[in-house]
Amino acid sequence: MSSTHSQAAGWGSKLLGVAHWLRRDLRASLSLGFLLFLVGVAVFATVIAPHSPTTQDVNSMLLPPSGDHWLGTDDLGRDVLSRLIHGAPATLYASSLAVGIACLIGIPVGLVAGFVGGWLDDAISRVVDTLLSFPAIVLAIGVTGALGIGLTNGMISVGIVFSPQLARLVRAQTLIIRQELYVDAARCFGASTVRIIVQHIVPNAIQPVIVQVTLLLAASLLAEASLSFLGLGVQPPQPSWGAMLARAYNYLEIAPEQMYAPGFAILLTALSFNALGESLRVALDPTMKHR
Repeated sequence: MSSTHSQAAGWGSKLLGVAHWLRRDLRASLSLGFLLFLVGVAVFATVIAPHSPTTQDVNSMLLPPSGDHWLGTDDLGRDVLSRLIHGAPATLYASSLAVGIACLIGIPVGLVAGFVGGWLDDAISRVVDTLLSFPAIVLAIGVTGALGIGLTNGMISVGIVFSPQLARLVRAQTLIIRQELYVDAARCFGASTVRIIVQHIVPNAIQPVIVQVTLLLAASLLAEASLSFLGLGVQPPQPSWGAMLARAYNYLEIAPEQMYAPGFAILLTALSFNALGESLRVALDPTMKHR
């Protein structure tokens, strides 16, 4: 019981330290604020969108920004702002699904490889190295082709592609932690393998994983945009920032402003995830706070 209380107190102090650091880091605060704003937009998309994202108007095609259409209309006369707002839920869903799949696969695989070692570690490491040798987007396209076209299948494929990165990271952390004296002491007191992993390996290996997850959220966002741009992600008429870019690309010469809204939305969201991840890396590593 005392060990559980001490672990809870330790995590509480870490969370307070991270919160204090994030408050002092203006870049992280702005990034977190933007991401929370994006979540709010996604939740209340149907309320705040001024128009239907799918209603077409052939008399209002490729209109410039105006009082009725703040960001103009696309090639089918649909309101760009409304489609941008309704594309936020798909973006957040896609990123969360891909990273969730990556965690479900990569973390257990990394723990097993690092803790068990031996031939199993060698076999897993060879598979991970092989998968990491392929360009991520190419591998994602291949897996999407096998699973079928669509947002969910596309992001499952992205999650599978990203899982080797987490597996390698968790394996490296596990190899270090399993050599610590407190792990040897736990073995001497008869702690089971599962208990050692849950109480000692996972809590001490989770910090770099949290940072990597924030970076993978940004990478997943870009992967979803790429797949949707290629027609392998979100399917019409559902709005998606990547799909909006793909349609706008066809009218780049006559209506270049069509690319600005989805392009900046993708850019700001990816930068926010990356900035938050970098700030968390510093906040969770005391040795970096004084650099």
